[in-house]
Amino acid sequence: MPIRVSRLSEPDIPGAVAAIQEAFADDPYNNWVFDKSTFDSQRNAVSLGIRCQWGMRNGIFHVAKEEGSDEVLGVACWLRPQHADQPQTWYEWFESWRLWANQVKMNLWYGRGGLNVKRYWIWKDAQSKVQSAVWTDPRGYYFLNIMVVVPKAQGLGIGRHMMAAVTDEADAEGMRCYLESSRDVPNTLIYEKFGFKKARELECDDDGTAIKLFAMVREPKTDRT
Repeated sequence: MPIRVSRLSEPDIPGAVAAIQEAFADDPYNNWVFDKSTFDSQRNAVSLGIRCQWGMRNGIFHVAKEEGSDEVLGVACWLRPQHADQPQTWYEWFESWRLWANQVKMNLWYGRGGLNVKRYWIWKDAQSKVQSAVWTDPRGYYFLNIMVVVPKAQGLGIGRHMMAAVTDEADAEGMRCYLESSRDVPNTLIYEKFGFKKARELECDDDGTAIKLFAMVREPKTDRT
């Protein structure tokens, strides 16, 4: 099955959102940060759509499809490296404000949709501490924020195609890559095949109800033979 990896476009967003929701339906982090009894899938879809639009403008957002088909089989979103000494630009400030404003409007309309706000901030704190410890390269890291392949298309090499679309660029620039996995097995083993190695664990504990995420770093490959 020939696979085509391309930049996310506006018409792709509904398919990308559906793919993300399907892939994360039983994700450990999602199960921890959302109350399933009050989870609102429509609100979640709107939230993901807002982030897809932000990612189109500010990140490297790819979708994978079978040649000749418009069905989204895989989604990958990367954030570009940010130099440690580089101040935030006015564009970046505006885009952060724009994302925040859209999320506020969404929350006013839909509510929290089952999101446990306390746990969300526990995760953000743990993430900040781990990134401060792991991100030692002042040039920054290509940050793999989302990588999903719908279950029916797993094992067909789609993840490899989407990964190479950015890791090849990182290798050419001599840049490191970073990700956080919410599953140890099999996810970290799969990422290890792409050159990632475990760097640190994120402990997210809400009074004894805890999850663990795994921060991984990939060194650039200098030998392209």
